[in-house]
Amino acid sequence: MMITPIHRFRDIERKPEYLQPDKCVPPPSQSSLGTMWFIRDGCGIACAVVTWMLVFYADFVVLLVMLVPSRDYIYSVINGILFNMLAFLALASHFRAMLSDPGAVPKGNATKEFIESLQLKPGQVVYKCPKCCSIKPDRAHHCSVCKRCIRKMDHHCPWVNNCVGENNQKYFVLFTMYIALISMHALIMVGFHFLYCFEEDWTKCSSFSPPTTVILLILLCFEALLFLIFTSVMFGTQVHSICTDETGIEQLKKEERRWAKKTKWMNMKAVFGHPFSIAWLSPFATPDQGKADPYQYVV
Repeated sequence: MMITPIHRFRDIERKPEYLQPDKCVPPPSQSSLGTMWFIRDGCGIACAVVTWMLVFYADFVVLLVMLVPSRDYIYSVINGILFNMLAFLALASHFRAMLSDPGAVPKGNATKEFIESLQLKPGQVVYKCPKCCSIKPDRAHHCSVCKRCIRKMDHHCPWVNNCVGENNQKYFVLFTMYIALISMHALIMVGFHFLYCFEEDWTKCSSFSPPTTVILLILLCFEALLFLIFTSVMFGTQVHSICTDETGIEQLKKEERRWAKKTKWMNMKAVFGHPFSIAWLSPFATPDQGKADPYQYVV
């Protein structure tokens, strides 16, 4: 039997005798499925901690270096509230993206009993991941860091210490959007503050000494510029991926489309929820995505 390149990409084992269900460990009991999702990856944890530290550093410079010493009370209050609100939404989105199950397939469910319970018809094919010994749904891919197959996996992001998949893509998109917004906001405020300090006495435009003030502002400027570019590109890439209904892995591997084509609006609603509302912008609102059966693995 000829195996197409698409099949090789998905590690499909097409013959039942190659499934080796007797070597699979049964999935965990239902009582253990309610535990919090968290990936114990040293690199990912370090990146997540650095992300939070950078946001706190930006908040420190914005508040104590630029806004608190300002003589314009209204300017300080408005920008302080706006920046901290965007920073809070960014960190909340990061928290949800990191601790949400991205769409993991039950590990070790390729058991003989489970396969027999599917009552497959003659000619039907099951896909099995040889790495995590699970029945692989259509459009699922195995993540070597999470050590699981993830439904509609886009990529594994160390900055959120998690995969970006079917269940948490909304939170990742919101995280990139809010980080881009606070980065742009910080850059604008840094520019205004430099102009203000050049016109006034440097000793009066900040609670810190002039050299310290300059160093803190320059570091914030580099940080904001770097993350503005990075998150803006990532945000645009994710929105394009959602609109075309094609994950990053599927684009990279040039996988043939085997799923029904939908409109861009339908694809957006599938990720952010239906109907359109302010909940699309909230990391606390869980979208009612109406997901299909996670075991759509039969052809």
